[in-house]
Amino acid sequence: MSSGGSLLALRLQLDDAITYGSRKQAARIAAEGLRQARQRADAGEIEYFKAQKYILRAMYVSAIEHLDAAIRHNPADGAAFNDRALCMVELGIIDEAFAYFDKGIAVEPDYATIHHNKGWLLNNIGHFSEAIRCFREALALEPDRAVTYDNLADALYNLGDVRGALEAYKKVLSLLKPGRCRGIRKQILAQIKNLEKQVMHN
Repeated sequence: MSSGGSLLALRLQLDDAITYGSRKQAARIAAEGLRQARQRADAGEIEYFKAQKYILRAMYVSAIEHLDAAIRHNPADGAAFNDRALCMVELGIIDEAFAYFDKGIAVEPDYATIHHNKGWLLNNIGHFSEAIRCFREALALEPDRAVTYDNLADALYNLGDVRGALEAYKKVLSLLKPGRCRGIRKQILAQIKNLEKQVMHN
């Protein structure tokens, strides 16, 4: 995810807006990233932020074209590999998406988001143990990722580890910023209540 100072900050803000904010907020950040990248005449970042605008409009084929260009300019950009993989998933190209997650991990192994997203895909296709390993790797790199604990809880529950899932959901609540994510907080509280009932009856 190597990029200049404020562009890196904008990438992180964009990731946060996509996870916890609104599409409108994410679009504003992507536009600002593109403006700053053009100011710097940074070809790789220009392509990366162009791709984000297409992703936000669900135009995944166009996004992939720009992400491929971003990777050509900066072959060590783990985020570009990650986002390409996610676009492929949206297009139903599941198996090949793993190759892009793995390429991104190879060039930028300390980028927690790509480990998380690989785990998210593994969990969705029923590979729960492998998913948990990916989530643990993401959390080793970034211990305060609420979204990763949320997905870890789901994978643990899918494996039948109710107590582990309950613990992970409680961790999500402790990490969510006060006053934000009310909808997510409500869902997590409902999950916790449900899991506590299951623990009591076992």
